[in-house]
Amino acid sequence: MNTIIQVEGLQKKYGEMAAVDGISFEVQEGEIFGMVGPNGAGKTTTIECLEGLRKPDRGMIRVLGMDPQNHGHALKECTGMQLQESNLPARMRVWEALDLYATFYPRAADWRKLLVQLGLEEKQNTPFSKLSGGQKQRLFIALALLPEPNLIFLDELTTGLDPQARHTIWDLVRDVRSNGKTVILTTHFMEEAERLCDRVAILDHGKIVALDTPDALIRLLGAEERVVFTVEGSLPEDFKKNISGKIQFDIEGNRVVVHGTDQRKTPLVSEVVNQLTAQHIPFHDLRTEQPNLEDVFLSLTGRRMRE
Repeated sequence: MNTIIQVEGLQKKYGEMAAVDGISFEVQEGEIFGMVGPNGAGKTTTIECLEGLRKPDRGMIRVLGMDPQNHGHALKECTGMQLQESNLPARMRVWEALDLYATFYPRAADWRKLLVQLGLEEKQNTPFSKLSGGQKQRLFIALALLPEPNLIFLDELTTGLDPQARHTIWDLVRDVRSNGKTVILTTHFMEEAERLCDRVAILDHGKIVALDTPDALIRLLGAEERVVFTVEGSLPEDFKKNISGKIQFDIEGNRVVVHGTDQRKTPLVSEVVNQLTAQHIPFHDLRTEQPNLEDVFLSLTGRRMRE
């Protein structure tokens, strides 16, 4: 597998603050590589250094074998970019935007085909200001695909979209990858990273604190499934004592969450239900929750949101 991106010791400071603090990673051809982290973790700064939009203070970057600072023009002709904050003139129609941007590239894709592929054919005469959030993002993906890129950057692609639009965009990203493209994306949504990405780098305070496949990161956390239920009144102490192993109880009012990290012979949910039944404890809304990438994220970066 070919290495599309190489980063070694990347650093970018703003004053005394290191937005990106000496990170190193590689991205392989044909994968969806995600960067996640709290606000201010360094995701957007990193992706803008890769795109050549920001000059790093230190470190080595190679994108498609090129230095983004020294080969910016050549790189822009073979990469697609969707920026975190993108906009177009309010009255510009969809087809006009695609037609205009196609003139920027020597070998532009057929924008008429992109209209069909991205479900924008019926909106081609619609002004930008009249598009929904999901339609605008589909248009930005179409613009990013115009140079027939080998590599496409997507920065916070689905922020502000409703769940239906978000899932539509996810399908489009998968289609982009299935057509042989490599995708780099940043996201605040852990479910998005878990669903889409082949590998994920978790950033915090400008450093990479974990990098692996979503499944491997979840296994590394070592968390068992959680059992969540609601009781009437308080939970008896005997109930807690009779659940074997290293178990943690999180109780908020009548809502109980039971979870542990040790290896078990009997599934946790079976023990919980057996004890509830044996002790005649009324309960309802019982369900299990598997550990996910959000658990890994919170474990590594903490629960407090940072602005």
